[in-house]
Amino acid sequence: MNIYFCGIGGVGLGPLAEIAHDAGYVVSGSDIDASLMTDTLIKRGIAVHVGPQDGEHLQASHNTAMIDWLIYTAAVPAGHPELVRARQLGIRIAKRDELIAHIISDKKLKMIAVSGTHGKTTTTGMLIWACQQLDIPISYSIGTTISFGPSGQFNPKSEYFIYECDEFDRNFLHFSPYISLIASLDYDHPDTYPSEREYHEAFRQFAEQSQQVISWRDQHGELFDDLFQVSQLAATDINPAISLGGVHNRRNATLVQTALRRLGFSQETSGILSQFPGTDRRFEKLADNLYSDYGHHPVEIEATLQLARELSDHVVLIYQPHQNIRQHEICDQYTDQFESADQVYWLPTYLSREDPALEILSPAQLTQHVTNKEHVDVADFNDELWGSIQKARESGALVLAMGAGSIDGWLRSRL
Repeated sequence: MNIYFCGIGGVGLGPLAEIAHDAGYVVSGSDIDASLMTDTLIKRGIAVHVGPQDGEHLQASHNTAMIDWLIYTAAVPAGHPELVRARQLGIRIAKRDELIAHIISDKKLKMIAVSGTHGKTTTTGMLIWACQQLDIPISYSIGTTISFGPSGQFNPKSEYFIYECDEFDRNFLHFSPYISLIASLDYDHPDTYPSEREYHEAFRQFAEQSQQVISWRDQHGELFDDLFQVSQLAATDINPAISLGGVHNRRNATLVQTALRRLGFSQETSGILSQFPGTDRRFEKLADNLYSDYGHHPVEIEATLQLARELSDHVVLIYQPHQNIRQHEICDQYTDQFESADQVYWLPTYLSREDPALEILSPAQLTQHVTNKEHVDVADFNDELWGSIQKARESGALVLAMGAGSIDGWLRSRL
């Protein structure tokens, strides 16, 4: 099968192109700009066109060797020239999850899916890490960079494919996993699910499509009560022998440990999981007293601040809300989650995939229900904010930057 990736240098499609290449498919693609990922792919012998994506390169590639699938992401508009040309040529067009489902079926792998509103990336990373330490051959795909391997990998000796299974755009409903882990369940992605009921119904459908499910009873357990394939853990099941910081991390590690036992791996894994090195942008240490975290939901904020307080008695939070459309859904949920922070610097919302008809909520509007509002200051990306960060670090405070937008890149550019 000949697969063409539109945007092959992206953080999602690049690793998937490597997986497809290692699985024995013919792989090529295009991207507007060169990057470390395109360089890596070219070195691996994958044909990458860097430059205009006007459809001409796709046409030439198809004329040379007929392309079976064009793979793209939600970031590519429907009118993109390569998508338009692919339709004209009769090439099958699909998103990344459809291809992953095909690879899993074609290679007769068993999918271990990690899903949930929060904790997907960390839990997926823990599972990959544990399997590596136990010498269990695996193929996998995770939605971030990790220090202990590439973001995606196909191992011909593997029986299992570990996948961070995202609910955005209903992507996870493409799969029928052998075993699924549901790390948590709240309401998110209002641009995909207009109501909380629709969001929860999608997770129930995902559970119904899975052969086995491991979840937490306190995470809307009643949603799965009548499903025989769902095993629900209680808070008392959190393994105290796992010494990771943060209650949410210990919960995630317990899910992984339970899954490994369910799969028949009886080795003691508490020590292995306690040594988990973490993933990028999940409470990632950037410098002394400075951490970056991808979290951007009130539940994630509370959990990550709880972890920060385990490490320091003085915590300063820099928070960048994500997506105005999401803020309209969660603004009333910003209440007491920030009380573990001595000081909060609240940045303007990072805008992405927005409804132009929606009013952009200001920091003042978003913080009106915050219980320790007297410790919240509106800020922006400037020298004044950087000076406040440096002053807090020098005083011994732990500075935590949270957000899924531009905040992480801004911090790294200042170091």
